[in-house]
Formats: sequence, structure tokens, C-alpha cells
Amino acid sequence: MSEPLLQAANLQCERGERILFRDLSFSILPGTVTRVEGANGTGKTTLLRILAGLNDAWSGELLWRGQSRVIHREEFLRNMLYLGHRPGIKALLTPMENLRALTASRRPVADTVLHQALAGTGLDGFQEVPCRKLSAGQQRRVALARLLIADEPLWLLDEVFTAIDADGVRAIETLLQHRAEEGGAVVVTTHHDLQLPGMQRIVLGGESDDEC
Repeated sequence: MSEPLLQAANLQCERGERILFRDLSFSILPGTVTRVEGANGTGKTTLLRILAGLNDAWSGELLWRGQSRVIHREEFLRNMLYLGHRPGIKALLTPMENLRALTASRRPVADTVLHQALAGTGLDGFQEVPCRKLSAGQQRRVALARLLIADEPLWLLDEVFTAIDADGVRAIETLLQHRAEEGGAVVVTTHHDLQLPGMQRIVLGGESDDEC
């Protein structure tokens, strides 16, 4: 069996005086897609932000490749891609400028590759249009273009299907499945009825299953 990329042991998180989840333990293995499920308010986005290192209001233990994620934080951040439920792009910049900025901190990517990635998300012909002139779905596609060129082994995706049409949904489903087949790991929250072969589940407010 492959070594887990990320392990959580006895995670607990409170919001105000309310406990969102407690005694939460799971492993994220290479080659898997894991869906975080639960009713609104159970802490799905909070959990993803904790895993991504963006929320420190938790207790328990997180391990990155068997070692403390806290101690090996920089290595973890280099090997993790997080996309929040908001596009996270700048409205005054074009899709090309946004994608160039989003990738610059990780590794240099040729403009031809960025151009192709945007075309691959349905933005061919819109690469140089200011994002403020794009629809919500098109702005979301700018952020999703990162996935077409990302090589990080762990993806954490919050509501990745938001504002995406039916064709885009099918394309993302295929992309996630291919990513797992290539040995990557994906953790995703979504209100979309995502069904992928072998998909694992983390159920907040309930029990976690091995498969969906």
C-alpha cells in the first residue's frame, strides 16, 4: 500500500462555542479522489482550509508523508495546490495576466502553455480580455486553468464546480479522475453530485466511508 500523502488524527475545530467536528481521522493516499461531505455549517470549507494551512484554529495532528506538517510546512506548501470557492483572481487583469501571476510563485511556465491551458477551459479568444468583463463562470474557468498545468501531488479544491456549466462539469470530473489515475490525490468539497469510481468520502456530522 502507498504511503499516505496527508494524514489527520483526532482533528477538532470549534467556531465560537460550537464544535464543528471532533475526533476526525483519515488518510489521503496517492491515486485517490476524496469528497468532503456534510450539511451546510458542518465545516467542509473550514476543514479544507485547515488542511491547506490557512486556518490554525484546530487541535489534533496533521502529518505530511508521515512527518509533522507543522515542522515540514514549507515542503507541504510546495507540494499542495489549493483552490478556494472564490475564483481568487484580479478583475482588472486579463486571464493570461492572472494565470501568469498565480503560477509565478511555484515555477516558471511558458506563455504558450498558459495560453493553451486557458483554451482548454473554454477561454480561447478571451485570454487578453480583462476579467471584469467576463461572466462568473468564465472567471471561475481562469482559476481552473491552473489545474491543467499543475504538477503538485495534492490538490485541495473547495466547491470546484461553482458557476460551471454542464460541459465544464463533465470536463472537471474527467480531469479529477485522470489526476487520480496518474497518482495524484484530490480532496474536494462540492454540492454537485460527484460520483467517481473508487471515490472516498469524509462525512462531517456522520461517518466516513472508504468509497462513495
